[in-house]
Amino acid sequence: MAGSREGRGPVSGPDRGAAGAGGVVGAGTAVGPGEGDGPGAGTAAGLVPGAGPGAGGVAEDERLARAALTRLVEPGDETVGRWLRELGPVALWRALCGAGEPPPGASAERIAGCRLRAERLDPAGDLAVAAARGGRFVCPGDLEWPGQLDDLGDARPVGLWVRGRPSLRMWALRSVAVVGARACSDYGAHVAATLGAGLAERGWVVVSGAAHGVDGAVHRGALAADGATIAVLASGVDIPYPRGHAELIERIAEQGLVLAELPPGAHPTRSRFVLRNRVIAALTRGTVVVEAQYRSGSLVTARRALKLGRHTMGVPGPVTSGLSSGVHELLRGEAVLVTDADEVAELVGGIGELAPARQGPLVERDLLDPVTARVLEALSAQGGSDGREVARDSGTSCEEALSRLYELLALGFVERHGDRWELAPTDRRKDGTRRGDPQIWGNRVKGLRR
Repeated sequence: MAGSREGRGPVSGPDRGAAGAGGVVGAGTAVGPGEGDGPGAGTAAGLVPGAGPGAGGVAEDERLARAALTRLVEPGDETVGRWLRELGPVALWRALCGAGEPPPGASAERIAGCRLRAERLDPAGDLAVAAARGGRFVCPGDLEWPGQLDDLGDARPVGLWVRGRPSLRMWALRSVAVVGARACSDYGAHVAATLGAGLAERGWVVVSGAAHGVDGAVHRGALAADGATIAVLASGVDIPYPRGHAELIERIAEQGLVLAELPPGAHPTRSRFVLRNRVIAALTRGTVVVEAQYRSGSLVTARRALKLGRHTMGVPGPVTSGLSSGVHELLRGEAVLVTDADEVAELVGGIGELAPARQGPLVERDLLDPVTARVLEALSAQGGSDGREVARDSGTSCEEALSRLYELLALGFVERHGDRWELAPTDRRKDGTRRGDPQIWGNRVKGLRR
């Protein structure tokens, strides 16, 4: 699946050249948002009003403006999202840089801060850097844009920086998030890797945050199964974080997709990790939490998924472990308990994607009809019983008890010695049952292997 060109969206970084996702305006164009007279002039690519749409269905001036806004504002800012909806990306960029009227309600301090950042804006350069790393910038309106992100409303990403060949929209259609503790236990790492591999084998795209602990384990599990996985970073797509996962993130970029709201070169902060989680929740059909304490970013992801109407699941752990406390709190609320990939797929999948029925091992005694089983239970495990005792203890007539005893004799459950009926010695049985299974004495478990 990874590396396939089928179903790819029209915005394909590796094939668009050094000009970036637009492929039209070069990185060296030295015209700012105010067409040469505003802050940032000489540092940003030109915005040509009315420029035709690029191959992704979004006008190039809009793509450049959105790319600039990813560096100018922080992710998830609903006020910026409202301005973006009301003004459009080009007008908003000009307004925040001081080349136009300030957005409604914008304070002087905020405009001053934006103008300070705008001095170093170079969106075409950012697009070129992303393209050089095999990346692209996907905007709302592109065919590759995942429509489910629109459920975030004004908190929707301005755009997404993407590395990897597959179509983000197509992969996101059948995706599940698996998140959890960074300092997870061996149990948590094992469960996460097993879930990642199991979901990948069932054709699901596994989404996580590439962090230490559960995130890394679930990505590795999916990769080990030659499956599809997406890493959503809280940094730029060219800044692997954590550093110890640089090789893992490169593997994900080669075999799957790496996403980020922040432009190339951006570093993560505490708030950006929290805001990143809303993208994971909105992108996928459901979120599974594997180990999380009460104060955990994984719980933020799960609760955001709940608000968005997505499936929210939790894997239970030992009640003695603090790493299980947050998950168990979710399970006491609206989350659904799951234990393996089959149960996750049953919940988030379509009609007919059912987990196999769960039951204990079936033994021959389970196949006896109720009356015959009651007669068997009436036999004493010590010294046997005569027919009258069996009938009395089983609540049947003597004739019925005798008939059932002969059935049990034919099946090898009992032996007859004179007038007494006894349980067949377990060491003579050839039914595949194990030594040490309980017998029955009357209605009490004593040691019967059946």
